[in-house]
Amino acid sequence: MTAGGPSRRGSLPVLVAVVGVAAAIGFLAHRLLPARGGLQAAAPAATQGPHAPTTPLAPAAGRKVPDEVPDIVLPDLDGRPHHLAEYRGKLLVINFWATWCDPCRREIPLLKSLRVEFAKDGLEIVGIAVDSGVEVAKYAQVHGMTYPLLVGEQGGLEAATAFGMDLVLPFSVFADRAGHVVALKVGELRPEEAHAILSGLRDLDQGHLTLAAAQARIAGQVAALNGRRAAPSPEH
Repeated sequence: MTAGGPSRRGSLPVLVAVVGVAAAIGFLAHRLLPARGGLQAAAPAATQGPHAPTTPLAPAAGRKVPDEVPDIVLPDLDGRPHHLAEYRGKLLVINFWATWCDPCRREIPLLKSLRVEFAKDGLEIVGIAVDSGVEVAKYAQVHGMTYPLLVGEQGGLEAATAFGMDLVLPFSVFADRAGHVVALKVGELRPEEAHAILSGLRDLDQGHLTLAAAQARIAGQVAALNGRRAAPSPEH
């Protein structure tokens, strides 16, 4: 599997049929792996409105990322249902992942550290696991995942669709306290990307940037980071 690239499952009907069959899903995800992930920001407010959403690199056909975080309801590891609306009032990262997804697993230490680093800014991270609840509970315990985890064993596809996405893992949604979608990162989140995005989200929260300006700055910074990563190393 290409380091840093998102894992992608097969057709949507197949997805529903094989949820929980980790080995088969992992093989299919490996075979359908796109080259790399990325991020795009919304066009300026003048062309798309004051709360224009980001645009993912792998949108589902005929859909778009919503302006605001949809009020998805999914159970936690104890089976208690939770609304994403419960997290309004916080800066929010919603991370779609699975225990069988290599880049998803690599992100987890970073997500844990970001939650601590940006706690003073009111950041919360919510993981939506498109996986078996039993497997997620075991993995979370072993790896000390203390941030909220919701399980999409039956509803992961619907949750991804609500964000305008095909099920490409991992992907992360960044939202402000009012629930406006500020950025959507497809593929493994890198530390430098995370800090660029969260810095923009914090400046938006503190009133230093408008939503459109935060989106534009984030997109420019992430594009520059990706460009530097893709540039060939100088010969010695």
